[in-house]
Amino acid sequence: MPFVEIYLRKGKTPEFRKAVSQAVHKSMRQVFQIPEDDFFHIVHDMEPGDFLQAPTFFGLKRSADSVIIRMTFNHRPPAQKAELFEAVADHLVETAGMRREDVLLTILETAAENWWAQGRTIDPETGFDTRMSPEAMAAGRLD
Repeated sequence: MPFVEIYLRKGKTPEFRKAVSQAVHKSMRQVFQIPEDDFFHIVHDMEPGDFLQAPTFFGLKRSADSVIIRMTFNHRPPAQKAELFEAVADHLVETAGMRREDVLLTILETAAENWWAQGRTIDPETGFDTRMSPEAMAAGRLD
């Protein structure tokens, strides 16, 4: 049950906001194989003075179109998180027309027992939603 927060500068179109959200969700479906309806995103419109960053980072110029995306979900193996980072960046380029240099991604991991939504059932052996495929659950295991 991922939870996504998207931070961007105020003034972006509804279409852009939707494209960014769709890019993240598509990536999570692709990499984590989450169900289509496992979708909880909040878009934060930030005043220019509240979205602060260095104009260059790692020698790359950032633009006023930068976004910060925080993804919260259960613990995942490092390789799967790296795959997610690449998928999100790729999908943001193709879906929202963004530059990879304008994307900052961060993950906040939490234990499966820290989530609740009416109707959700958890497999006690895996800690994942029972609607997820065995392959998706196996890919997300840390053991």
